[in-house]
Amino acid sequence: MDKYRMYVDEVGNPDLGSSDNPNHRFLSLTAVILSLPYVSETLHPDMEALKARYFGSHPDDPVILHRKELVNARPPFAALKDAGIRARFDRELLALLEEWDYTVITVCLDKKRQRDQYAVWRYDPYHYCMAVLIERFVFFLNRQGVVGDVLAESRGGKEDRRLKDSFSRLWDKGTDYVDPQQFQAVLTSRQLKVKPKAANISGLQLADLLAHPSRAEVLEEQGLLGREPAPFARKVIKILEKKYYQREGTIYGKKLL
Repeated sequence: MDKYRMYVDEVGNPDLGSSDNPNHRFLSLTAVILSLPYVSETLHPDMEALKARYFGSHPDDPVILHRKELVNARPPFAALKDAGIRARFDRELLALLEEWDYTVITVCLDKKRQRDQYAVWRYDPYHYCMAVLIERFVFFLNRQGVVGDVLAESRGGKEDRRLKDSFSRLWDKGTDYVDPQQFQAVLTSRQLKVKPKAANISGLQLADLLAHPSRAEVLEEQGLLGREPAPFARKVIKILEKKYYQREGTIYGKKLL
């Protein structure tokens, strides 16, 4: 049986106290679902070749793709300050984002509305988003007849413990819509895998590249973005239309809570 992995990247923070700040109002989790054989045979080699061509990445000192540093052409991406190189890199990256075989799920929480609506909020914001994300991953695994696990980017110390505890609670107790037996039938471990992006995890780097554009699309659809996405992000959003998790023609791969 094929095994899949869901790689999770976080945008924002789970602190309800910062909800009134427009820059911290929304917490989103973006997940990229990939077959593990596909990661080793296609995604990782393609990504390493791209980094070697443009940034001199070497196995002993790998370059790690970070969206923010790429956008601002900060080292080790200073070559992108050249307009010609930037144009060629953007074309190649967009072609790969369209060509690669992956499925995307993004869950975005409006912390301000949730805080204002509920006098007593029974969920940690991160746990709430993770629960919806895992539910959809379980549906995906069931429909594909496969099993899988989850790998999230390390945030360090207490943050990692919070991620792992949240995942373990879902495994043990399920959700209001999915009982724990369904989680345990298709998830191969009750432990969330947590690794830093510095470990050169190609799935986490892909999630990083997609997380901000996907979040922007979810918010824009609801009239909550407040600004026009950048031109490159708009091109990524167009690609994402075909990558979101779907069932019977209905998109289940993006959700505003």
